Order: sequence, then C-alpha cells, then structure tokens
Amino acid sequence: METVVRVRCRDCDLAETYDSLRRARTAVADHERTAGHLVDWDIERLAAGVERAGDDAGVCGRDGCENPDSPLLDFGSDTE
Repeated sequence: METVVRVRCRDCDLAETYDSLRRARTAVADHERTAGHLVDWDIERLAAGVERAGDDAGVCGRDGCENPDSPLLDFGSDTE
C-alpha cells in the first residue's frame, strides 16, 4: 500500500495528490508561506511501514498504546 495525501487550498484552485507525507507537508508549508492561503490536507492512506511505525509509537494518543518490544522505539541501550 502506498501513501496518498490530498492537498486542497481553501482560497485558490490548488489541488494536488502526493505519494509522500514529506512532499505534501512541504507543499502545504510553501503555499501557505508564499500565497498566504489556508491549505487543507487529507491523509487517505499511509505506506505499511509508516502505519507500523505509528502503531508501534502509540500515536493514537493514549498511554500504553506503544509497543515496547518494537525496534523502532529503541532509543539506545544501557551499554552506550
């Protein structure tokens, strides 16, 4: 599954689809900065690895949602 992010400007005809969160965020920030417009964006789908990282990190906002066994949350070991 690929990432799909749709970006639409409230103030002009800007409407784009991106396959990367980074590219979508950059486009939103650039348009808001240069045009002074408000831009809406919808994340329709995320790549499987991004979804897993979010799930493992507990991005749902509730305490205890993170996966403590995930290698994605290994911020360093005691031997460092």
